[in-house]
Amino acid sequence: MTQSTDENVIWLTQDAYDRLKAELDHLTGTVRAELAKRIGEARDEGDLRENGGYHAAKEEQGKVEAQIRKLQDMLRRARVGATPADDGIVEPGMKVTIRFEGDDDTETFVLGSRELLSLDSSVDLEVYSPESPLGRAISGKRKGDQATYSAPNGRNVTVEIVDAVPFG
Repeated sequence: MTQSTDENVIWLTQDAYDRLKAELDHLTGTVRAELAKRIGEARDEGDLRENGGYHAAKEEQGKVEAQIRKLQDMLRRARVGATPADDGIVEPGMKVTIRFEGDDDTETFVLGSRELLSLDSSVDLEVYSPESPLGRAISGKRKGDQATYSAPNGRNVTVEIVDAVPFG
């Protein structure tokens, strides 16, 4: 088993972890059983070369198995933390609003894992890893604090924390 680096960690709240685990259990139980039954019934119909139901079920089975592997990998790499307190301190699981120095516009994003957002498709926010340069710089900061980090282009970038509230 390989040891996970912080870049491979998926930051999830307990609620998000539980929802992913429930989806995995559903896919590996009910959905797999239903697909196996459909494939078996279609196979019993005879010639598989022209059996649309068989091929459709096999294609769906491939997609389900890919989703199962993805969920298993995500859960294996998950680092579960409690939903952060609504104390204004930036940490994984927070929806953070920042303002770049010299700019009046703000940017709002979630500090955590993309998988946290994949559970709710109605949310249209970017996600930054706590291990990213920006994530590291703002972690532990409060509303009104400033943080400076080195951007990929080598420039130092300063941001002000405008707001930090628990995501969800």
